[in-house]
Amino acid sequence: MGVEIRPLSYAMGAEVRGLDLTRPVGDEDWAVVHQAFLDRGLLLVRGQRITREQHIAFSRRFGELDRHDNLPKDRDPRHPELLMVTNDAQADGSPSNSRYTGQLWHSDMSFTLRPALGSLLRAVDVPMVGGDTMFANMVLAYDALSSGMKKLIADLHGIHHSERKNSNLSAEWEAENRRLNPPIAQPIVRVHPETGRKALYIGEKVKCFEGMTPEESQPLIDVLIRHATRPQFAYRHVWQPNDLLIWDNRSTMHLALGDYDPALRRHLERTTVLGTPSGHVAQLEVTA
Repeated sequence: MGVEIRPLSYAMGAEVRGLDLTRPVGDEDWAVVHQAFLDRGLLLVRGQRITREQHIAFSRRFGELDRHDNLPKDRDPRHPELLMVTNDAQADGSPSNSRYTGQLWHSDMSFTLRPALGSLLRAVDVPMVGGDTMFANMVLAYDALSSGMKKLIADLHGIHHSERKNSNLSAEWEAENRRLNPPIAQPIVRVHPETGRKALYIGEKVKCFEGMTPEESQPLIDVLIRHATRPQFAYRHVWQPNDLLIWDNRSTMHLALGDYDPALRRHLERTTVLGTPSGHVAQLEVTA
């Protein structure tokens, strides 16, 4: 029996049933999975008790994997393709660098010149309640904009930063992060290279538009984010251990919710599929 695709919500997402990632995925099943990925933007595969090597091997079906050279302290030292999203303390007892990862609306690696095509995040250990992840369908959000707004934003570039919300990270980490990740200007409207559909490319890592000041930019940034995250464009995922969630960063954005007891372990591991080159190093507006 082949795989079965069941919608998770009206706006986006589908659960893939009948897939066992402890074994190689055949070409026929892969074709169904990949088409659902493009059509629904987000896939859920539950109950995947897989090794890190199996996680990486399946992720490679989507394309070349990021080795996370620009986030060296967050990756697994033995498997650089895996990014740790965890509140586990570091070996020296200091807090995790990634405990607040994702707690802003964003698309993965938007602050790089080769932003992510896709992400595959596996839940190793999650709290009984809380720690959910929200997603927004950015194709639907773009389609619902007025013709006037589409015209206004058609040629705008948003400047993406690699900051983390409530990070409280060391000065050393912050300095290294700025060195590795200068601000990158990305088009606010991107065309999906496989579906040909237009999508908003915005999020809370965007601090201003290129050629404009932050004060001039922020009202429009706020309007676009509020619009894109309306309930009719959104899906909220409640994690279970051994969930594998796969999403298309070219058509979605997401937000990790910090609504859980920080004394409880939340440990997830992510592979990142490299996308096509996009954007340029930002020209920041300087005001007197």
